[in-house]
Amino acid sequence: MEEKQAQVVEARATLSYARISARKVKIVADLMRGKKVDEALNIAKFAPKASSEILEKLLKSAIANAENNHFMNRANLYVAEIYANQGPTLKRIRPAAKGSAVRIRKRTSHITIVLRESK
Repeated sequence: MEEKQAQVVEARATLSYARISARKVKIVADLMRGKKVDEALNIAKFAPKASSEILEKLLKSAIANAENNHFMNRANLYVAEIYANQGPTLKRIRPAAKGSAVRIRKRTSHITIVLRESK
């Protein structure tokens, strides 16, 4: 009673320790999720956000992985999953009034894009 499951071929690209907070990345990532690859590239290229340049480069990398490593057709690709998780926070100290110090938190994120072929 063995059931064969169809293997879903997917291509992924991951960026670790990006020097931008995950909250800022999620704004553009939510716009790209579920879209065809060309439409998602246009969103990443023309969105006036700090994360759009990073996401555009990562999406191009995922497309290259799909075409070269998994022999997928670019015309059928869509963004199946895209998410940004919080990475480690770099903690810095800045002098403040009356000899005190204020903590500066420089946040990082781990971004992942997964592409699949539509049928």
